[in-house]
Amino acid sequence: MQNLRKPIHSVHQLQVHIVWSTKYRFQVLKGEIQIRCRDLIRQSCDRMDVQLLKGVVSKDHVHLHLSYAPKLSISEIVKPLKGRSARILLEEFGELRKRYWGGHFWGIGYGAWSSGNITDEIIQAYLEHHKEDPNGDESFILE
Repeated sequence: MQNLRKPIHSVHQLQVHIVWSTKYRFQVLKGEIQIRCRDLIRQSCDRMDVQLLKGVVSKDHVHLHLSYAPKLSISEIVKPLKGRSARILLEEFGELRKRYWGGHFWGIGYGAWSSGNITDEIIQAYLEHHKEDPNGDESFILE
C-alpha cells in the first residue's frame, strides 16, 4: 500500500476529493488571483499536516485530492482552506472586494468524496476471510 501515513500509534491512508466553487460561479480565479489562491491552499494544508496529493484551481472552482490524519474531520479541513483563502484574497485584491462586497468569496458548501485503493468488494472479501477463525472459535459478526 502506498501513501501510508504512520504516526506513533496508528497506520492510515485516508484520502478525500474535495470540490468547492466561487460564489455565483464567477470566473475570477485567473492570473495572480489563481496563483495566490493556490499558494494559500498549500500553506493551509501544510499548517494542518494535510498532504496535497493533487489539486487544480480552475477559473470558478477548486478540486483537491488530499491525504489527512484521522484526528481531522473533512469539515475541519475545508473550513480553514475556504475561510483563510477567502479572507486573504479579498484583502489583497481590490477587484474581488468590489465584486464580493458582502465578504463572501466562496459559495456555500462543498463536495467531498472518499478515495483510496481498496474497493467495497476487497473489504467484503477481507471480512469474509476473518469470519472463519483458524482456532475454531466463532467470530462476532456485525450485520
